[in-house]
Amino acid sequence: MNEQSIALEEGWRDALAGEFSSPYMQQLKAFLVAQKQGGKRIFPKGSEYFRALDLTPLANVKVVILGQDPYHGLGQAHGLCFSVRPGVRIPPSLVNIYKEMQSDLGITPARHGFLEHWARQGVLLLNSVLTVEEAQAASHQGKGWERFTDAVIGKVNDECDAVVFMLWGSYAQRKAAFVDIRRHLVLKAPHPSPLSAHNGFFGCGHFSKANAFLQTHGRAPIDWQLPTNPGDAQLF
Repeated sequence: MNEQSIALEEGWRDALAGEFSSPYMQQLKAFLVAQKQGGKRIFPKGSEYFRALDLTPLANVKVVILGQDPYHGLGQAHGLCFSVRPGVRIPPSLVNIYKEMQSDLGITPARHGFLEHWARQGVLLLNSVLTVEEAQAASHQGKGWERFTDAVIGKVNDECDAVVFMLWGSYAQRKAAFVDIRRHLVLKAPHPSPLSAHNGFFGCGHFSKANAFLQTHGRAPIDWQLPTNPGDAQLF
């Protein structure tokens, strides 16, 4: 991929220029082109591959939440981990995230799963793999996205100060194992999926801990309360 052909927020485009020009990204681009030419439906749509970066510029990152793959159902994925488009049923893991927020901060769960309100405040909602084939979970793992998102996390680690990393589940914890805990706050808990949330995700208090850390370091806290109308967060 040529960084000049990527419609991406300028700060990220400059920071990741070396990645876009690298052979592995050229191979990834060729893979995605071949998939589409073969009639495969890829989620999210091309203009939203880098939506998390567009909405949360590198200079604005306050919190990093890591996911693994985009949702693979029609109309779900739009480039932010755990988030779904307005009108789409809230996925089980996000239901549990809302439950923990209610317990931790007293926030009434939203009736939608559209998380752009968080992203615009500095919450980088980053999946490890940024694309997936429809109805084929994990179908784009091992194609190069993991190396790219490792570079994204590395830039946050190196170039930002006082960032909170919310690492839910062993996958996220391994992926961000190199984060400098002297400069950033690393919060770990089990994944919020129904299979593991009761093993320590519930009661982790990550949302209040994140805001306390940000305020201690002179940064504005995150307003975790989502708008009642998800359209209120779509003023891009």
